[in-house]
Amino acid sequence: MTVLEIENLTRYLGGSRGLFGGAEAPVRAEDGVSLTLETGTILGVAGESGCGKGTPGRIIAGLDRPTPGQIRSGGTVLTTARRQHYSEARRRAIQLIFQDPYASLNPRMTVDQALSEPIRNFGLACGRRTQRIAELLDAVGLARSAADKLPHEVSGGQRQRIGIARALAAEPEPIVADEAVSALDVSIQAQIVNLLAQLRRDFGLAILFISHDMALIEQISDRVAVMCPGQIGETGSASDIFRAPSHPYTQALTASTPDPDPRLGPIVVAAQGEIPSPRNPTAGCRYHTRCPLVFERCRFEVPALQVSGKGTVAACHQVSNASI
Repeated sequence: MTVLEIENLTRYLGGSRGLFGGAEAPVRAEDGVSLTLETGTILGVAGESGCGKGTPGRIIAGLDRPTPGQIRSGGTVLTTARRQHYSEARRRAIQLIFQDPYASLNPRMTVDQALSEPIRNFGLACGRRTQRIAELLDAVGLARSAADKLPHEVSGGQRQRIGIARALAAEPEPIVADEAVSALDVSIQAQIVNLLAQLRRDFGLAILFISHDMALIEQISDRVAVMCPGQIGETGSASDIFRAPSHPYTQALTASTPDPDPRLGPIVVAAQGEIPSPRNPTAGCRYHTRCPLVFERCRFEVPALQVSGKGTVAACHQVSNASI
């Protein structure tokens, strides 16, 4: 069952006046992105820094508004819902795990108070708040004694577990994890990723996992959407994306992940140069200025998403030419 549907999501950040008074073009953070999230699955959204992969999470969580586009959950169009319906729909549809586990917690609130807030705000677990908090701490692998601690009294990994528990406290259908492990040590990253996978199995959660780390995306995801500056470059099952990617950008990203076997070389030459400016995106394919397989059509015609011969859906003219 689909728990979250994103359709034609577009986000232009309004143009502003430049340093010397001239007008600047709007930033095209997102341009016609469509995604679906199914019950009990993890959708990984991957891409380089600056490619716009975090924008859907911010819009889903209500931190940004789309220019056009819709977000639907449980029959409610969140982007146009009336105020009285939005709170319940947002609780059910969206909870966010932030990148920085320390900045996302109030330093003056104990863990008990932090977890009590969503329970109280949404009228959940009436009469059994203490028991519910104990259950949440158990679910994320924290001792119940942690309830009395302040954020600075626990480690970074424990703080992120508290952030996950706080998201679970609202009893959401899906959770958005936006670079939720990038601020943690590598050994702790693996623990948090394993925890999210375990919670998906235990509670049937759907998770939108946003990350620039392709190794983590491969480890945790059922399906993957690769963001090619502001647009979807390729989607498919995680096994198909990492076994035989069709888009040159996806190939470059997967090739950038170190392989434990030194005899295996990269799939294709890694992407060269800088990501095009979101204020002045290139004509045609967003990747053509860095693509090693570029040809003339790529420079002026935007490629449509189409089924490749490798099981994925890719926005690449090379797919229709059957040359990759």
